[in-house]
Amino acid sequence: MKKPSSLKRIAVFIKPDIKYIVFSAVLSLVTVGLTLYFPILIGRAIDCIVKKGEVDFISLKGYLLKACLCVVLNAAFQWLMSTFNNKITFKTVKRMRETVFGKLQKLPVSYIDSHPHGDIVNRMISDIDTFADGLLMGFTQFFTGVMTILGTLIFMFALNFYIALAVVVITPVSLFVAKFISGKTYSMFNNQSILRGKQTTVIEETVTGAKVLKAFGYEDKMLERYNAVSDDLKKASVKAIFFSSLVNPSTRLINNFVYAAVGAFGALSVIGVLGGSSITVGILSSFLNYANQYTKPFNEISGVITELQNAIACANRVFDFLDAESIPDDSKSLELGEVRGDVEIKDVSFSYSPEKPLIKDFNLSVKKGSRVAIVGPTGCGKTTVINLLMRFYDVDSGAIYVDGVNTKDVTRKSLRKNFGLVLQDTFIKNGTVYENISVGNTEASKEEIIAAAKAAHAHGFITRLKNGYDTVISDEGSLSLGQRQLISIARVMLCIPPMLILDEATSSIDTRTELRIQSAFNKMMQGRTSFIVAHRLSTIREADIILVMKDGNIIETGNHEQLLKKKGFYYNLYNSQFES
Repeated sequence: MKKPSSLKRIAVFIKPDIKYIVFSAVLSLVTVGLTLYFPILIGRAIDCIVKKGEVDFISLKGYLLKACLCVVLNAAFQWLMSTFNNKITFKTVKRMRETVFGKLQKLPVSYIDSHPHGDIVNRMISDIDTFADGLLMGFTQFFTGVMTILGTLIFMFALNFYIALAVVVITPVSLFVAKFISGKTYSMFNNQSILRGKQTTVIEETVTGAKVLKAFGYEDKMLERYNAVSDDLKKASVKAIFFSSLVNPSTRLINNFVYAAVGAFGALSVIGVLGGSSITVGILSSFLNYANQYTKPFNEISGVITELQNAIACANRVFDFLDAESIPDDSKSLELGEVRGDVEIKDVSFSYSPEKPLIKDFNLSVKKGSRVAIVGPTGCGKTTVINLLMRFYDVDSGAIYVDGVNTKDVTRKSLRKNFGLVLQDTFIKNGTVYENISVGNTEASKEEIIAAAKAAHAHGFITRLKNGYDTVISDEGSLSLGQRQLISIARVMLCIPPMLILDEATSSIDTRTELRIQSAFNKMMQGRTSFIVAHRLSTIREADIILVMKDGNIIETGNHEQLLKKKGFYYNLYNSQFES
């Protein structure tokens, strides 16, 4: 299916403010009319004083008063037009950002994982800001400029046909030059936007990974990478700006010829050399004013076209983001109510990329209340199983059943409500401790939140914070890794769903606290189906069943004692922890 043009897609975001656009257009016409009427008044005022000894003071006073009134009204209407244009632009940008942010919520995890986060942020912030600047310039100058050109032409033809004809003959040259140069600059501005996104990515990686980069002495390499991207951006920007900057001087040169032609033809007409009726000095003065007003919009429009090219390039990057495949709508699927916790994985195969198979013909049957530990070397597929259970990714073949219901037949939201998830990579949003814990249950009372924090052994450090539970925290280092993890665990403690997923849930917690957390987990897991991913095998000795994975397959199953007696892969993996 053919995609609509960029202008049509932009129009969709602008359409709700059509009434403001109409008001702005009316005001633009009024300001243009006042601007064009002003030279006539000045010309007539000049004709009142050019005749020797015959100054018509009464008429002169009238024309000057009208001219002053024109200036005042023009300023007032321009201010109103600017107000409407700003309102249109910022409401359009707000609408676009809301659409993009809404799209972000609908994107599959696979998209987020496969695209640089800095580039996504750049599209949502910088690209939309650039689009806003171009849009505002377009509303402010483009329409008014076009109306001014048409109006001056009408007035000039009304004053003198031959002089106006000379102007019209030269004008197409200016338009051709502007169109030719602008057409060349679009791809340059598009490349500039792409490189700006890469630069944002490098900066984000440097900020988020500052400790690791410093620990490994990688600062110079990151600086080299940044400088390389920055150099490419500089070259692209200089090239785009250079070619776009040719538009204005080129059109100005041609417009100067227009002005000169008006002056020459007008002078000849005043002295009667040019055929046809002669004109007065005042009319010539009006004509020269019109010639100046006529050429000026071309210079402004050429600059506007350049900015619009940049704005459209940025808008297309935003539209590419909006065109990304969303998570399929499952609103008409079954709602999974509260479940018992029976889970069956049947003949499941999955790979992140077709050329690299990961999980093949995976089978697992888990009864309600069972504690299933998943262990194995890095990259064996442990976390992938969790991703499939939560439907962050869908299986390539086979099926996963919860209480006999295929998870593909139910809404993702209702499925995930039945899982409590604690990940190794913790998420802390910018907000109070109360707000961060209540992510698990937004309807929970403060008393329930405090009880959950106590169960997670987080209450102690929270009360030592400056403002206790009202302390504002963020993802930028206000808490230690262990404290962040405790808050993540408190979230799950708050909602206690029928099934639990603990992916390296205690990896960032000291041994003493871990023992307390394990005690809390044991209490929380009673009667609940639990999936535990762990590298520290000492933490999963109490599991009902341990799945030992390698290369996407289960190679051993059993409890801790049974697997040790086999003296197989698990035996070697477990004992390797104690080797010095």
